[in-house]
Amino acid sequence: MLKKCFDYIFSFIGIIIISPLILIISIIIKADSPGAVFFRQIRVGKNNHDFKLMKFRTMKTDSDKSGLLTVGGRDPRITASGYYLRKYKLDELPQLINILKGDMSFVGPRPEVRKYVDLYNEKQKKILNVLPGITDVASIKYRNENDLLENAKDPEEFYINMIMPDKINMNLDYLSQRSFLKDINVILNTIRTILK
Repeated sequence: MLKKCFDYIFSFIGIIIISPLILIISIIIKADSPGAVFFRQIRVGKNNHDFKLMKFRTMKTDSDKSGLLTVGGRDPRITASGYYLRKYKLDELPQLINILKGDMSFVGPRPEVRKYVDLYNEKQKKILNVLPGITDVASIKYRNENDLLENAKDPEEFYINMIMPDKINMNLDYLSQRSFLKDINVILNTIRTILK
């Protein structure tokens, strides 16, 4: 209950406080490349239900049709402004709306696309018992995931067989000992990581 109240109150306050920033980023995105300001993608949330995750658009329109993984910080599909939005995690800000709607939480396993969730075994599916989050313990460890994928011989195979299982195991550990204080710690560690 405390976590739910925290999510609702701080997502609402956050949207109000950063509204000028949202306007500025929206103008930059529109000036940088043709297309929508926001990118909506179907992700898998709590209880294995699909929802539309919101982000600022950081790639050229329809880039997801050529692959779901972003490979390298300078993936040619990423726009000039998108590079910096991704680097400083500003592209994630619209997910405050997802939190306000009840689709997400501040802290929880990052939501995957259906393609990868369909590969989960029964044990791994336990991470779908909670709301997905804007950040989690795995996001901090794999903050340079794009660079790891860039250096892999087969990025998708490397993601499916190496990165994804490790992320899931970290989140299963998180679920076994989660608490409101641990969530606050994850948020603070995420901020520290971004500022570095």
